[in-house]
Amino acid sequence: MKGNAVDSKFLNLSTNLIAASCIRIGLIVYGLIQDQLAAVKYTDIDYMVFSDAARFVSEGQSPYLRATFRYTPLIAWLLQPNLFLGSAFGKVLFSSFDILAGFIIFRHVFHLTGSHVTSVRCAQLWLFNPITLAVSTRGNAESLMAVLVLGFLHLISQCSVLGYILSGILYGAAVHVKIYPGTYAVAIYLFINRRYWERSMKFSKWRDALWTLVPTPDTVLFGLSALIFLVFFTGIFYLRYGTTFLQETYFYHLTRRDTRHNFSPYFYMLYLLSTRDESNTLVSLSTFLPQFILMFVTAFRYHRQLEFACFVQTFIFVSFNKVCTSQYFLWYLCLLPLVVPHLKIGLKQGMALGLSWLVGQGIWLFPAYLLEFQGMDTFKYIWLAGLTFFSINIFILLRLMANFKFKTKEDINKKDS
Repeated sequence: MKGNAVDSKFLNLSTNLIAASCIRIGLIVYGLIQDQLAAVKYTDIDYMVFSDAARFVSEGQSPYLRATFRYTPLIAWLLQPNLFLGSAFGKVLFSSFDILAGFIIFRHVFHLTGSHVTSVRCAQLWLFNPITLAVSTRGNAESLMAVLVLGFLHLISQCSVLGYILSGILYGAAVHVKIYPGTYAVAIYLFINRRYWERSMKFSKWRDALWTLVPTPDTVLFGLSALIFLVFFTGIFYLRYGTTFLQETYFYHLTRRDTRHNFSPYFYMLYLLSTRDESNTLVSLSTFLPQFILMFVTAFRYHRQLEFACFVQTFIFVSFNKVCTSQYFLWYLCLLPLVVPHLKIGLKQGMALGLSWLVGQGIWLFPAYLLEFQGMDTFKYIWLAGLTFFSINIFILLRLMANFKFKTKEDINKKDS
C-alpha cells in the first residue's frame, strides 16, 4: 500500500509541477548567491544582455544599442519588470515557461496516447532534465521557444478550424522569435493536407504523395494565420527599429560565425577562414545546403507523424549548423518527450544513447575549458572533439529513426496495463 501511495504521488501531475517549480526557485536563489560570492557567475551572459536591452527600451531607445543583442525586441519588452520588480524577474518568467512547457507535453502526449502514466513520465523528462533546469534559471529565453513550438504542435493536432488558427498564430510567433521553426513548413504543409484528404476520400498508396501536394482550405487557414501574425509583429518592430532590427534579429544569423569555440563540425574551417571575409561569407551560406536537403527529405518521410518530423528536422538543423552551442540542444530536447512513447527502445539502450550523448559533450568541454579559462591553443582538439560529438549525434539520430513506430492509444494502454 505504501509503495502504491508513493507511485501515485510520483505520477501526479500537480505534484510534479510543484516539485519542478520549487527546484527552479531554489536554483534561482542559489544563482543570486553565487553571483555575489563567486568569480564564475551563475547567471548567463545573455541574461545580462537581455536586462540591458530592457533598460534601453524603458528609456525609449533601441534595444540594439546593447552590443550583442541579436534577438527580437519582444524579449526586451517581456523583461521590463526587471527594472522595477527585481533583476530575477526574467529568470522566474523563463522558469514559468519551463513549467508551462511541461504541462503542454503532458496534455499533448495524453491527447495522442490516452495514457496518464505515459503522459506524466514524458512531462518528467522535461521538467526534471538538468539541462532545462540550468538554462532557464540562468536566464536564457529558450523556454519561450519550447512553449511556442509545443503549443503549435498540440493545437495543430486537434485538426479543427480553431486549432489551425491558433496553431498558425503560435507558429508565426515562433518563427518571429527564432528562424529555425521555419524549417518545419514543408512537413506542416504535407501533414495538414494529408489529414484533410484522408477525411475526404479513401487513400490508395500510389496516390498518397500526389494528394499531399494539393493545397487545402485547412492549409490556407493555417498559413494565413501564421503569416498575418508574423508580418504584424515583424512589421511593428521594423517600423519602430528599422533595418537594424532585421539585420540583428534575422540576417546576422544567416552569416554568423563563432570562431572562438562551439560544437559545430564547421568550427575549425570557419576559424581558419575568419580573416577572409568574402570566402567566409560564401562558406557560411553554403553550410545550409546539407541541412536543407536532409530536412526536405525527412519532411516527406515523416510528415504523417508531425512531432517526430519536427524532432528529426530540429536535430539535423542543430547538428549540421555552422554554429552549435549548448542552448541549441533545447530546441530538440523539448520535442523528445513527444516521440518517446513511439520509440521501440528499451531502458538500457535509451540510457546508453543518453550517456554517449553526455560523454560526447564531456570530451568537447575539456579542451574548450583549456582554451577559454587557461588560454591554451586547443582549437584543433576542440574541432576533433566536435567531430566526435557530431558522429555520436548522427548515430543516435539513426538509432531513433530506425526504432520509431507510431503507436495507437490501444498499444500504449496495453503496455501500461
